[in-house]
Formats: sequence, C-alpha cells, structure tokens
Amino acid sequence: MSTQNVPNTTAGSPGLYRRIWRWHFFAGVLCVPFIFSLAVTGAIYLFHKQIDDIVYSSEMLRPAAASEVQGLQPTRIIAQALMAYPGQPKAYTPPADSGRNAQVDVIRLDGATLQVFVDPGTGRVTGAIDESNRIMTIIKHVHSLAIAGDAGNVVIEIVASWIIVLMATGIYLWWPRGRTAGVVSIRPNAAGRIWWRDLHAVTGVFAGVVILFLALTGMPWSVVWGKNVNAWLSAHDLGVPNGMWRGVPKSTLPAAELGELPWTQQQESVPASDDPHAQHKAMAHSSHGTSSYSVLNNPVVVAPDTVVADLARIGMDGSYRLALPRDPRGVYSAIRTPGQVAGQRVVHIDQYSGKVLMDIGANRIGPIGRITEWGVSVHQGAEYGTPNLIVMLAGCLTLIALCVSGIITWWKRRPTGKLAAPARKEGDRLAKGVVVIAVVLGCCFPLLGLSMVAVLLFDRLIDAVRHPSAQMKSP
Repeated sequence: MSTQNVPNTTAGSPGLYRRIWRWHFFAGVLCVPFIFSLAVTGAIYLFHKQIDDIVYSSEMLRPAAASEVQGLQPTRIIAQALMAYPGQPKAYTPPADSGRNAQVDVIRLDGATLQVFVDPGTGRVTGAIDESNRIMTIIKHVHSLAIAGDAGNVVIEIVASWIIVLMATGIYLWWPRGRTAGVVSIRPNAAGRIWWRDLHAVTGVFAGVVILFLALTGMPWSVVWGKNVNAWLSAHDLGVPNGMWRGVPKSTLPAAELGELPWTQQQESVPASDDPHAQHKAMAHSSHGTSSYSVLNNPVVVAPDTVVADLARIGMDGSYRLALPRDPRGVYSAIRTPGQVAGQRVVHIDQYSGKVLMDIGANRIGPIGRITEWGVSVHQGAEYGTPNLIVMLAGCLTLIALCVSGIITWWKRRPTGKLAAPARKEGDRLAKGVVVIAVVLGCCFPLLGLSMVAVLLFDRLIDAVRHPSAQMKSP
C-alpha cells in the first residue's frame, strides 16, 4: 500500500490522487493477510518436489545401490500394495527413474486415499502417506484457502483480483510527477518511515509485471472465474475440441476425480468403456458393488501390465499416472503432466478392449486453452526450468516485502490509536476514465466487481456516519 503523505500533484488532480490512495489503502489493509499467505505458501509450493523428496525420502526413494528401474510388473506391484493396505486400487504411478519407488493409490473403507510406495525391484512396501495429510497437499489447500471450503475459495479469488487493483493504483501513486527522489531507488539518506515508503514503492514498480502475471495466471484455479472460463472455452471448441468425442461414450464421472490434470480438461467428462455385456460380466466379478471393483485378476478386463506396455508403444513413457477403472464403465486414464505444456498428455483406454478412446496432447488443445495452460505452467515455475523457478520465487518474495513494508510504513505514519486512512475531502471525485476501467475490470472479474461495490458502499457509509449533514458525493 502506498504511504506518501503529501503527493506532488502538479501533473494531476489532488482529489483524484486522494481517492485512488484511499482505495489502495483500504484494499491493502483488507487483503494483506491473505496476500502474505498466498506469497509464503506459493514460494514453498514452487519446491514441492524437492520438499517431498526430503520429507518422504524413506517412502519415495530407493536405496542408492538400487540399479534396476523395474523388475516387477504393475499388477504385482499393485497387489503388494493391497496386501499391506487393503482397499480399492485407484491409480498406479510407475517410477520415473531407478532411484524412485512406484506409487499405488488405494481407497480405504473410510474413503481416505492412501499413497502406498512399493520398491519396483523387490516388491517391498516402503510405507504409505495419507493423501490429505501430505505436507504439500496441506500447503496447497492453505494457498487456495480450500481448507475453508467454497467460502475460502471465493475469498482467495477476490483477493487475487484485488492484487490487480493494488498494482494498478500503486503505479498511479508511484508515478514521478516531476519527482526524482524515491522513484527508482531508495533515497541514500532515507531512514524510518521514508526508507520503508521508498522500499515499498520501488519494489512494487520493478516487480509489478511479475506480480500481475502471478495474479492473472492464478485465476484459472478460481472457483467462479476459472470454472466459467473453462466451461466457455470447452463450449466454443477453444479447449478440448468437441470433435474428439465423436463416437466415444461419456461417463458421468468428472475428469477432476482422476486427480491432477491439465487445466483445460478438469471440467470434461471421462469417457466410458463401451462393452454391451460390460455391466453383466463385470458385476459377476464384483458382487459387492463398485467399492470393491478391481482390475486385478479380472478375466474380462485388460490387465494393467498390458495397458502399461501398450502405452509405452504409443510413446507414453516417463513419469505419468495411470488412473484405474473403479466400476464396470470406467476406463484406464494415463495422465502425464511434466510441467512443460508441450509434454502434457492424457490417454483414455477402454478397460475391456484396450482400445484408445481419446489421446489428448497439447497439440490437440485450442489456442486460448494452450495459452492458459502455458500461464499455469509458468505460474508454477515449471515451464522454463530453474530460471522460471527463480523469477516466480522472486515474485513471491517481493509480495512478502510489499506486505511487510506497507504495514510498517502505515504503522509509523499513523497517530496512536487511529486507523489513519488517507483523508477524502469534500468534492473529491474519481475521473471518468478511472470509473470506466473499474467497470471493465468488474465485468471481467465478477467477484472483484461485487467486492468493489461493497467497498464503495462501506466507504460512503463511513462518510455518512462521520458527516451526517453533508450530502454524499459520487466516487
């Protein structure tokens, strides 16, 4: 938040400056705790793979002496996991290299998913992790406020939208207007509040592009904007082309149930295995309902070993996750999300015939969908390797610095016991251009628009309480 007390307004309206400063201030005060949380958890999650390898090394990593990548077939590995932790097999992840164990996801009777790790050379079960209690899962849920349910997701979407407003108003407040001090560097002799003010302004202006990028590319995960944009892209053939469904039966299972997926496919349906006798044959094998359905030792289902071998023949190798059929209409779904958009691929396979029903690589996605996927990949620090990771980390650290410097500057400026919000004088108005920009942003990001209306009403309510005899002015 900006903390200048007396602006140089030779190049603009002082009333406009005060109004924008006031909005910047209140947006900062209300959003700082959430922005700080976003920045800290985001910085941590950038290194989720490295952290997992350290925290869960005994479960996920093989001994240094291990040389054989995989001696056992997938079916045997899955069976070993189920012997140690009975339940319904949900997914199988082959080891990416000789230093890693295979992973089998098992749905327990209480509905929880255990990630069971099995040495692919010996079949030894090295341990299991409750998916919901995994450290990076918790960090991810705190980052999105998913721990607070849908309400938390709504709050974090509003905050992400307000970051855009904070950066836009911050740039306006920073604009030199003939000044040279504290514009592109901290003043040499600055101390106390002035030093913190300069740090806040200079840091914000130099990192503004990265911060705006983080805010915009984080929106695809949002509960309102993200879901609606995803649905719109799919409806207009800009995500997964509708033509890919020609002749392919659909199930009622949403793709999101498969776990981590490319963003453009998260709201798609999953294809269904198409066998006219599937229901009868499969239910004969599983008389206890779909909760006990398994592809192991099922004579009418293509075995995981065959599916993995077939995937290798069509170039689906390396690190991927194979979601297993969980009912008679389910399919095998091989999901590869390596980070880089070009390597993304999802293959759905009929569990009875072994036929490839859909094969969706990055080249099959519409242009807007690919751009969105690219933004998501860069946001996670995965698209361009270490340089990408460093830039995104710098963006997170800058956000933390802005939160801290803004709060400290405000604290040093405020009189004891007062909020010390920037004053609004009689007759102060927002320029028509600013109002138009606000309306456009509010239309593009509906929750931002609603929250701006709420802030405006709250601001005018405060003014009415303090000056009950004055006529309330427009913004």
